[in-house]
Amino acid sequence: MVSTSERLDRPFADAFNEVLLPGEVGQTGRGPVLMNFFPANIGGTMTTVDLNSDLAEGFGHWTLGDDNALLQVVTSANVACGFHASDPTIMRRVCGRAVEVNVAIGAHVGYHDLPGFGRRYIDIEPAALTADVIYQIGALDGFARVAGSRVRYVKPHGALYNTIVHHEEQAAAVVEAVTAYDRTLPVLGLRGSAWLRLASEAGLTVMHEAFADRAYTPQGTLVSRRLPGAVLHDGQEIARRCVAMATDATIKDVEGGDLRLSPDSICVHGDTPGAVEIARAIRGALAQAGVTLASFAP
Repeated sequence: MVSTSERLDRPFADAFNEVLLPGEVGQTGRGPVLMNFFPANIGGTMTTVDLNSDLAEGFGHWTLGDDNALLQVVTSANVACGFHASDPTIMRRVCGRAVEVNVAIGAHVGYHDLPGFGRRYIDIEPAALTADVIYQIGALDGFARVAGSRVRYVKPHGALYNTIVHHEEQAAAVVEAVTAYDRTLPVLGLRGSAWLRLASEAGLTVMHEAFADRAYTPQGTLVSRRLPGAVLHDGQEIARRCVAMATDATIKDVEGGDLRLSPDSICVHGDTPGAVEIARAIRGALAQAGVTLASFAP
């Protein structure tokens, strides 16, 4: 988001989680939205936020999520690059559709782990990880350029995303890959992470992300998917939470602590059950609150 945010009583890395805000539930053509939120342009500053989703995560005849429907809702698409999911046919199709609807294309890079969907930690040598990430960005960039665009940002996936919050060597390896390929590419990640700190030190543009449909620990990391309640499913509750994120209202971590955050981009996972309806509810609620939706990497 455009404005600056701060944690109320904990480090910046804690700044994610659930929220309930006052408001009445209404209906629009995009699904349930929240009514009577305070305007997002308090003080004359218009609030802008990006809405992203993980797409192209099928493989061959196996499909996951509704890419076409989500591309009608989001402003940025994190496109799988063939290592945790996807294949050349799917990558080309999703890039083509993203260009048609003016959605920014981002490289969703991950560990080379198709069977585990990239959600398993891999103890990989830094140089090999750098090469893997360059390979993925380059592959997707080829399809994006054939479609008439290009890769506009980089976001790690799954276990790699979580690992480089703290793992300095792997974080540095991913930073090296982006700087080697195109240092003008913005990078997306968790506020307070080693990944974004090292990226900033390397001169990359860093963008902070929050997750619409995931619970967070008090330390600002994602609650493990193995634990109950790690993934949120109530579209109206998620939409209220996202409005709070975008408008600097307080939200709650899993222990009930008050915190504040200011994401540049909010992610709704494409593989979450009901992802399309959730994304529509979020978009409607943000619009109702006066928040402008636009990609951070047009």
